[in-house]
Amino acid sequence: MITLYAYRWVPDFAQGHVRDLRVRWALEEAAIPYEVRLIGLEEKTSPNYLALQPFGQVPAIEENGAKLFESGAIVLDIARRSQALMPRDPGGRGRTEAWMFAALNSVEPAVASLGEIDIFAAGQAWATQRHPAAVEAVNLKLGRLQDWLGDRDFLEGAFSAGDLLMATVLRDLGHTDIVEQYPRLMAYRDRCIARPAFKKALADQLQSFEGHAPVAA
Repeated sequence: MITLYAYRWVPDFAQGHVRDLRVRWALEEAAIPYEVRLIGLEEKTSPNYLALQPFGQVPAIEENGAKLFESGAIVLDIARRSQALMPRDPGGRGRTEAWMFAALNSVEPAVASLGEIDIFAAGQAWATQRHPAAVEAVNLKLGRLQDWLGDRDFLEGAFSAGDLLMATVLRDLGHTDIVEQYPRLMAYRDRCIARPAFKKALADQLQSFEGHAPVAA
């Protein structure tokens, strides 16, 4: 069985957005059984965990002695096992993989940069100066993405791992109203996260944080 490593607790703003959510969602869509092993923030730099995840992050998985890290790589591994996430024909597989890389390499960096400015550097002079350019970069990506999506329900017709990753990236703009300015993208995001597998994955991640908040000194 797959063992998925995830954090025992994170601050409120990060709950529901830690990247093990992507893996949980993929496993639920693929109907692959798994167990979750929660680690504390102090454990992520332990020698044992760094042997599993060299950068001390989550998620990571183990299965029958095999180890894998990085959410995109893990979702890709899961997708290759399941037609629920990736077509079996070579062309369909290639298009799915292209959209997975697009979500993580073309769209997420701009979204993450804006998040850093808005959440971690709010009020700092450099962040205030960079904010307009960061918003412009996100708008450029979302505009192109909406143009491609058009009237499709999903990026390539049927829901795939590409949509799964893209929807998680769009969710990370939830602290802004940017996605709401793109009606087709907003409907697309909402369509993806209305799926039962996402709802279960999100509920399970949030439940894992309950009762684990650090006690103030």
